Amino acid sequence: MKYIVRYGEIGIKSPKIRRKFENKLIQNIQTDLSCEFQNDQGRLILITDEEDDKVNEVLQHVFGIVSYSKIVETITDKEKIAQLIDKLIPKLIENGKFDPEKQTFAVKCRRVGNHDFTSQEMAGYCGSVVIKLTNAKVNLSNPDFTLYVEVRENKTYIYYEKIQALGGLPVGSQGRVICLISSGIDSPVAAYEMLKRGCSITLLHCNNTPYTKDTLDKVKQQASNLQKYSLGSKVKLYSVEFGKYLKAVIENAPPRMTCVLCKSGMYQIAEYLAHKQKANAIVDGSSIGQVASQTLSNLEATRYHCRMPIFSPLISRDKIEIEEIAKKIGTYDVSIIPDGGCSAVPKHPETHANLQLVNEIVEKIDQKELLKEVEETIVKIDF
Repeated sequence: MKYIVRYGEIGIKSPKIRRKFENKLIQNIQTDLSCEFQNDQGRLILITDEEDDKVNEVLQHVFGIVSYSKIVETITDKEKIAQLIDKLIPKLIENGKFDPEKQTFAVKCRRVGNHDFTSQEMAGYCGSVVIKLTNAKVNLSNPDFTLYVEVRENKTYIYYEKIQALGGLPVGSQGRVICLISSGIDSPVAAYEMLKRGCSITLLHCNNTPYTKDTLDKVKQQASNLQKYSLGSKVKLYSVEFGKYLKAVIENAPPRMTCVLCKSGMYQIAEYLAHKQKANAIVDGSSIGQVASQTLSNLEATRYHCRMPIFSPLISRDKIEIEEIAKKIGTYDVSIIPDGGCSAVPKHPETHANLQLVNEIVEKIDQKELLKEVEETIVKIDF
């Protein structure tokens, strides 16, 4: 079986960079699918003996693919093309893909190369073959069924559907990032969004025991969910014992500052791990105004002591949008498993942190020294 695999923004890269991205995309697909590829002037032709379900399962989880189609192929010769359509249409009717008695149809043709016919002429010719075979009615503006004919030099590909895929860039083409991950809804979605932009991800879970419980198992499940979208690049998971630091914050800082100092510490631990992992940035699930630590003032205060870039891909999304993505990618059901939340959250958390005051408190509690002890507890987690 053969499939046309289409990419999007990879096509606007320079030839050298485009080849690099194409090779990475092919490598990622071949991680979980036994197949070969032919490169036909900007179209990747996938050749495999795997079943359709397996092909769909893989291609629906690989970033960098905009769409794909199962194809039949012949040489660019009108008679051969007509013969192929004569064989294909009855199969589509039998499988319920096309009902010529109830559905209208159109033929869309595109060409690459020099031929003695135009795309419109080829479309009209193929349409006449379908009419002769089925007596179906034509509707060029809004057809119920579309037959696609793609002529590329001396090869012609015919297909009837374009299956939408994830888009984005091939995972592993843009370096590695450290993604802070909690047991909630937002952070797995943020990690997913960075996979879509071609980043490999390392997940870091800050274990706030005794202020939280039963979170690590949920995080391990989310790591497994995200691995499905990271073919060709292993998702790494680390956990760090953060409860001792949080206890020191609660005992030595104003209660309203707990969330600010907690998030500030998390960023700095993530930065430490990033240097160890040779990662280039930190990622979290912040969305402006969603919780106390995510007001503009608090975002500034919590990130002040971290020199590494911090990306928040969900920063402008509301909760409903984030939940919709979580449901789509399969992380939502795990996120909503009850775990009791965090008991360290104060009754009245600071929402407009004063940076000067935060810096004074950081000095007072000797945050850097506290975090050095936390760094020593970082461990890799298998999932």
